[in-house]
Amino acid sequence: MKKIVMSLIIGASILSAQPYTRADRIADMTKIAESMNIIQSGFFYNNYETIEAGVDKLTSTISKVKPVKEEMEQKDLMEKYMDEKFQMTNKIVKKINQKALTILERFKEGDSAQAVQAYTKIMGQCMKCHREIRRW
Repeated sequence: MKKIVMSLIIGASILSAQPYTRADRIADMTKIAESMNIIQSGFFYNNYETIEAGVDKLTSTISKVKPVKEEMEQKDLMEKYMDEKFQMTNKIVKKINQKALTILERFKEGDSAQAVQAYTKIMGQCMKCHREIRRW
């Protein structure tokens, strides 16, 4: 009985696993923009809870960002290797997570200037991705 239940659970999870699509990326980018606006509002109103809510939304959303299905299924191995979208995406996600935590730490310590500087560096990482990976 346990084997049947476990196989049903595993089968359902495999069937429900959807590839990351361009629509998913656009939805995640919209959430990231919203979270950056929340953080900025927290700076303007000098409200730690608002900043914390924005950072939570940012870190949970940025962790989902990855290359889309078309990029992962690229046939030419040399082009896939040279493109470096996987490595660069992972580096940008890591840097954004680090700077988001820096925002919380610095703002909580009362150093709002350093928190805003970390926010600006996150914006720089966003623009780097848009320029180099997304070709915007």
